[in-house]
Amino acid sequence: MRIVTTKETWPGEKRVALVPETVKKLASLGFDLSLESGAGLQAGFTDSEYEQAGATIATDAQSTLQEADLVLAVRPLAADVIAQIPTSAVYLGFLDPYRQTDTVNACVAQGLTAISLEMVPRSTRAQKLDGLSSQASLAGYAAMIVAAFHLPRIFPLMMTPAGTLSPARVFIIGAGVAGLQAIATAHRLGARIEAFDTRPVVKEEVQSLGARFLEVDLGELGQTEQGYAQELTEEQQQRQTQGMAEAIARSDIVVTTAQVFGRPAPRIVTLEMVKSMQPTSVVIDMAVETGGNVEGSQVDQITEIDGVKVIGMANLPSQVAGHASEMYASNLFEYVNEFKGEEPGTLNLEVDDEILNASIVVRNGELVNEQLKEVY
Repeated sequence: MRIVTTKETWPGEKRVALVPETVKKLASLGFDLSLESGAGLQAGFTDSEYEQAGATIATDAQSTLQEADLVLAVRPLAADVIAQIPTSAVYLGFLDPYRQTDTVNACVAQGLTAISLEMVPRSTRAQKLDGLSSQASLAGYAAMIVAAFHLPRIFPLMMTPAGTLSPARVFIIGAGVAGLQAIATAHRLGARIEAFDTRPVVKEEVQSLGARFLEVDLGELGQTEQGYAQELTEEQQQRQTQGMAEAIARSDIVVTTAQVFGRPAPRIVTLEMVKSMQPTSVVIDMAVETGGNVEGSQVDQITEIDGVKVIGMANLPSQVAGHASEMYASNLFEYVNEFKGEEPGTLNLEVDDEILNASIVVRNGELVNEQLKEVY
C-alpha cells in the first residue's frame, strides 16, 4: 500500500499529517510513502528529511493523490481534492463529520473508505490513537501563551525594590484536556488560578495542578461515556452563569474551553460578564470555531469590548505546528499499526472492532456510522 500526504489547504493550517519519524516507522511496516513537495515546511520539516526517512517526494498534489491507497490528512479535504483519490482508497484524518457534510458526501460519491479520527472512542486501549486529546493539550498550552502575550502585565508575583507586583489572576472554564493544560501552563508562569467545570470528578485534578476549583451548585450532573461534560439544562446554565460572574469580574485572563461533541459550543460568558472585567483584561475563546463560548467573540479576530480583548483564535494547535504535527502523526501511526494486516504494508479494516466500528464513517462509498446516519 502507498500512503500519501499532501499540503494542507485549510486556511491557516500549518500542521502536517506525516513527520519524518513516523515515515520511518511506517516504512518499517512495509508501506510505501509519498508526500507532496513542501507538505511539512510550515511545521519545520524539509523534503530532504522526508527523503532520508524513506519517503518519495512528488512535485504536485494531484500526481501524489492518484497513486494513493491510504491518504493521511489533518483538516477535512475539499470535495475537489477527494475527487482525485482512487476509488476504494482509504482516507484517515480529522473529518469533522457533524459539520463538514460536503467532505463526507464527497467520500461517498468517490467510493472511499473514510475514517474520522475524532470518532475514536475514549477508552484505555484507544488513548494512543486519540488525536482530539493530543491536539487539545497543545491548544491549552498555546491559549495561555497567547493570553500572556496580550496581557500588559506579568504573570508571577514579583518583589522588587520599587514595590511588589501581584500575580495575574486566571480563570479557566472547562477542565478537560485543554483546560488542564492551560492550568498547568498558567501555574508554570506563576499566575493565581481558578477553574470551573460542570463535572465535580475533575476537582482533584484541577487542585493537583495548582488551581482553586470554583464550586457552583448545579444539582445532578455528570459526564458522557466518552468523558465529555453532559449538556446542561436551562436552569443549570443560569446557576452556572451566576456562579461564574464574580470569578470573571476579578480575573485578568479568562480562558473558555467548553465544547459539546457534535453540537454547537454552549454560550456561557455573556457580554455583561466581559464588561465587568478591568480594561486590558484578556478573554480567550477556545471554542470559537464551533460557535463560541463568549458573546462577541469572532473567528480569528480580536474584538475589543470596553477595553477587554476578546480573542477568537481558531486552530490553536497550529500555533505550535511542529510539536502538534509530531503528536498527530503519532496518533495516525498508532491507528495504522493497530489495524495492519498480516502481510507487510497492508491494512485489515474488516475485523469487528469497537474502534473501527466507531471511527469508520464511510466504507466503500456507503455511510455506515450509526450516529451519523441520523444526522445525514
